Amino acid sequence: MMTAVSRVLGLAREVAMAYFFGTSALKSAFDIAFVVPNLFRRLFGEGALSSAFVPVFGESMVKEGREQAYLFARRLITLLVLFLGAVTLAGILLSYPLAAILPAGSRWLLPLPMLRVMLPYALLICLAALVSGMLNTLGKFAISSLTPFLLNLIWLATLFGVFPFVRDLPETRIMVLSWAVLLAGLAQLLFQLPALARGGFRFGLCFAGLREDPKLRRVLRLMGPAALGIGLIQINVCVDKMLAFWADPGAPAMLEYAERLIYLPLGMFGTAFMTVLLPTFSKQSAAGDVEGMRLTLERAIRNLAVIMAPCSAALAVLALPIIELIYSFKGGQFGPDAVMLSARALAAYAPGLLFFSFQKAVVPAFYGMQDLRTPVRVSMFGLALNITLNVASVVLLPHGWKHAGIAGSTVVTSMVNGLTLAVILRRRRGALRPAAVVAPALKAVACALVMAAAARAVFAGCGTGFSGVMPDGKLGQIAVMAVTVAAGIAAYGGMMLLVSRAELVEMAGELLGRKKFRREVNG
Repeated sequence: MMTAVSRVLGLAREVAMAYFFGTSALKSAFDIAFVVPNLFRRLFGEGALSSAFVPVFGESMVKEGREQAYLFARRLITLLVLFLGAVTLAGILLSYPLAAILPAGSRWLLPLPMLRVMLPYALLICLAALVSGMLNTLGKFAISSLTPFLLNLIWLATLFGVFPFVRDLPETRIMVLSWAVLLAGLAQLLFQLPALARGGFRFGLCFAGLREDPKLRRVLRLMGPAALGIGLIQINVCVDKMLAFWADPGAPAMLEYAERLIYLPLGMFGTAFMTVLLPTFSKQSAAGDVEGMRLTLERAIRNLAVIMAPCSAALAVLALPIIELIYSFKGGQFGPDAVMLSARALAAYAPGLLFFSFQKAVVPAFYGMQDLRTPVRVSMFGLALNITLNVASVVLLPHGWKHAGIAGSTVVTSMVNGLTLAVILRRRRGALRPAAVVAPALKAVACALVMAAAARAVFAGCGTGFSGVMPDGKLGQIAVMAVTVAAGIAAYGGMMLLVSRAELVEMAGELLGRKKFRREVNG
């Protein structure tokens, strides 16, 4: 629920960004600049470092006690501050000679001032992510899941509280927003510290024992392969944005608006599942409970399939009206061309919801077993595939479709990575039974396709036609979409009750936490 609140606010901030900036080159430049500190967040925050840290920290809590585990955490925080502080300073300094060698008027000059401001956000958000991992290991998920809420809250407060006083100056506005992002990084760290302090942890640096701590060396050894894999993947994300910027100055913004809609269900469920699964798998693996890991993973995959299949189908067939309803407002900068182009990206991303969430369920199983090498090896193959498909999209597809090709290549790569990891997991420890997940997933997809056809027919029957043209007024658009969504929910729920009742009831029981649902499944 906390993740859901944050994701809804994240969507709200992108709606506001669409109103103020549309798909302008300035908005794309901001997205490119923001992706760089996020690269470090994925690598040293919630990515390789967290994935290596959480199992070792959890094991230390069990075997050595809380004090020793906290001492180890402070040493890791110290190492992170030293390293990322140096990287941040070097990045800021190097941006100046880079600006000097670029030709005057180059679009690539636009992201550099924003990058200088937002680079320190990398250090702050990585510390916040490390603290979140500690809270999750302690069983406190709500505070860490709510933390991204602060970024979105400060972002929105800047857009609506500061922008009215900075009129007709888009360059100044975007720089003000860059400083707001930096402030949000500090807020996300400070917000979590009281909860950790109540658990007995004193946040601070500890230089003593940095070289001698075996747990620290173990984390660095474990994260090495994952750092390589995740680092290459995140560099690939940056390359994707730059390829899109090269193909069309507005393309990164179009992709960002589409991604935000994909991240809404993915973050509410896929990322939330992954957050809980990592410490769960870590404890089960440490206890040698292979059967428990298998049941947990299978249950998560079934639940995600039931949730994500209808979301994927709905976003694919209703991409155009959804984009228009959410992003296009009278007087804003998000016009008809932006609606059409962003809808193409959304339709290309939509099938990926199933594969993105599947991968988020499978990868923590490897991390929980402290095997970070296997996901890296698989992702390196996916990296090569993704770059190949992206370059082919930019070179071969016509103007207006290149960015959709980049979105589609992300989906294909995620599908290949997820299925490969599942096969490896099955062969290695029998920790995943295809019969327990494939049939339920196929049933959910079949029901979702019926739902999509029904929703599209209702949408056309409301007078919009199959072209997807929405009424002019927002109230009319909301009414049409409400009727369409209600029809889709009814169709999906009815089909699931007919062909996949057990999976629907299981998912409802897991989300609502009601034992009677689970008893119905078992009995």
